[in-house]
Amino acid sequence: MTHGTGRGGGSAQPGGAAAPSRRQWLGLVAVSLGVALIVVDITIVNVILAPIIDDLDTTSVQAQWVQESYAISFAALLLVTGRLTDLCGARRVLLAGLAVFGLTSIAAALAPGGGPLVLARFVQGVGGALVLPSSLALVNAHFTGRARGRAFAVWGSTIGAAAAVGPLLGGWLAGLSWRWAFGMNVPVVVLVAFGVLSCLPASPRSEGRVDAPSGALSAVALGSLAFALIEGRTHGWLLTTAPFEVAGWSWSSGPSPAGVAFLASGLAVLVFWRRQRALLRRAEEPLTDVRLFAIPSFRNGNVVTLVVGLGEFGILAVLPLWLQFALGHTAFEAGLFLAVIAVGSLLASGASFSTSASPLALVRLGLAAEALGLVALGLTASVDTGWWVIASCLFGYGIGVGFATAQVTNIALVDVPERSVGQGSGIQSAARELGAALGIATLTTLFFTAMTSGLRDRLRAQGLPPPEAEGLSSAVTESAGASVPVLAGDPRTAEAGRAAQEAMTAGLEVSGYLCAGLLVLALLATVFVAPKTAAVLARGAPAGAAGAAPDRR
Repeated sequence: MTHGTGRGGGSAQPGGAAAPSRRQWLGLVAVSLGVALIVVDITIVNVILAPIIDDLDTTSVQAQWVQESYAISFAALLLVTGRLTDLCGARRVLLAGLAVFGLTSIAAALAPGGGPLVLARFVQGVGGALVLPSSLALVNAHFTGRARGRAFAVWGSTIGAAAAVGPLLGGWLAGLSWRWAFGMNVPVVVLVAFGVLSCLPASPRSEGRVDAPSGALSAVALGSLAFALIEGRTHGWLLTTAPFEVAGWSWSSGPSPAGVAFLASGLAVLVFWRRQRALLRRAEEPLTDVRLFAIPSFRNGNVVTLVVGLGEFGILAVLPLWLQFALGHTAFEAGLFLAVIAVGSLLASGASFSTSASPLALVRLGLAAEALGLVALGLTASVDTGWWVIASCLFGYGIGVGFATAQVTNIALVDVPERSVGQGSGIQSAARELGAALGIATLTTLFFTAMTSGLRDRLRAQGLPPPEAEGLSSAVTESAGASVPVLAGDPRTAEAGRAAQEAMTAGLEVSGYLCAGLLVLALLATVFVAPKTAAVLARGAPAGAAGAAPDRR
């Protein structure tokens, strides 16, 4: 793939591709740092939410939307921004996303109340949606051959590391001011923009337009699905179990808002797909070229990505709760444990530079390592587990993340035609984000369900009457486990507190085994990824050059 990337001065790689220059590698570092920024902002808020509530005196509904507005707008726009990447050029879209992200970070840091903070977070998600597909397209465009696998190793391991580092930063900043969690984004945005402008040339643009009805349908489909996955556990999956409130309006009975959102998403997907096919038949420009799904490596690679997201991000949602409330670690200490995942991920990224293994082999190795790490965590987890045991399990898991997360993107995009890289990147990003949302929804539901039933049974075994056991177990679950240290620290309730710690640990065990099973399922799914992908990359052929559905427009 040419793309005018300035590779002429590099040494040759296997297969005749020119080796990337030092400036291109620096550009990759800048792009990866930008991706880390938007991923950190997904996980960091979970840790700083308590001081936000205290400082701004927000309602519980506002606090919930501070977390969720970013994720929903982010997911909703990924297909649209992927198409914009093709039309406007990846570098231009990335810089626009950084500008939006930086400005809204300032607005969030200075927010005088819960409402302005929610609005800033919602628009911040738009910036994130512009950054992720365009960064992926830039990596795909500027690196070929064996260097391409190494570049994706850096890009992908950054995502895994950033997701794990977010709670660590949040725990540290919670002791200073939650406003710094957003304010620190600004100098990083400036640094990333400078690095991209100075190290990576402008990306080519393709002719065409964004089909507005398709854009609206994709936003409804992805946004509604993300909303349903996030809200289902709180408000019910089919029938409303708790009132849903927004802007003074309440939905308190009848069908669940999550169930309605699932239905709306399914209908929007159906209409969207039919419209894309109709536009292709009329030789018009679709938002998403559905012919990309005829490419085996792309179609099956995205299935693997979705399942990987289920397993990886799900466990990250429940680990901090167990570390803090069952084992008694501070938020910062819990963040240190998760930082071990980041260390493993980055080490795996470095190891990929010296291996001759194919990207597909690295994906399989990574998925196996992740599954083994989670099984080991499940087998050794207890209220008294030593820190070094937990750290060892998480380190092995992080090694797997570093191999699998990066290279699954590599194998999914290798056969995508050059002019559709932005669309392919948008679909890949959507698969990743929806997998993460589905994983978080599934794992938190399973974790709290197992914790509630386990605590109820333990309290009954201690002789507590069933109504009291039911009430106490429900109260612990409603606090997301935050009341467990209080129970354990009071001599009058220490026995109940110990039971709650054990119930949380049992919930973690079940969650770890389920995530391991999902990762094994993803490993099995790699069998259906076209094996020619690995051969293409090993030969050093340009991305998009092999086995792809031809560009017929």
